[in-house]
Amino acid sequence: MGFLAIIIAYLLGSIPFGYIFTLLARRIDIRQYGSGNIGATNVQRLLGWRAAFLVLLLDLGKGSVAVLLARVISGETAVILAAALAVLLGHCYPIFLQFKGGKGAATGVGLLLALSAPVCAATVALAVLIIALTRYVSLGSIIGAFSVPFLLLFFNYEPLYLLFGAAMALLIIFRHRENIVRLLKGTESRLGQRAERRD
Repeated sequence: MGFLAIIIAYLLGSIPFGYIFTLLARRIDIRQYGSGNIGATNVQRLLGWRAAFLVLLLDLGKGSVAVLLARVISGETAVILAAALAVLLGHCYPIFLQFKGGKGAATGVGLLLALSAPVCAATVALAVLIIALTRYVSLGSIIGAFSVPFLLLFFNYEPLYLLFGAAMALLIIFRHRENIVRLLKGTESRLGQRAERRD
């Protein structure tokens, strides 16, 4: 049953809400605009704040639902954490989009909410602070992800959680590697900028 929970989590993660919304609303492929990402930040640049907020909630939701389902189906810590990583992998590498997906920040927040409310709250607070100070969503996401294993350690979670937190942080930071390059070059888009078509 544990394997089933992990497969369901991956498939849930693979649902590309940002791609679906922009395709239905504008008949365009969101991956051809702005950052090329299917997440809420790029949706905001194309469809506005309301659509972005809905995509954000749905991406959060699939992270939480995957963890809660794993808890119901199995209840074993290893399975729950594997499902949490699977839903994140599904979002980043969705089977429905030829494994080219998002960067995992929103889905990561959703799964953290179901795993540990205190760690989730601290991570979000740190990310929001960075975004508010810089208007770089990517920088907030990177620093928030980096903080996860340290916050799990601070809240005295067992080693298996720490291993999961490190894997989660590495995956999200890796998915933001292009953003890191643009941040270093000073060419990264700030929150609220409109999306241009990619060449």
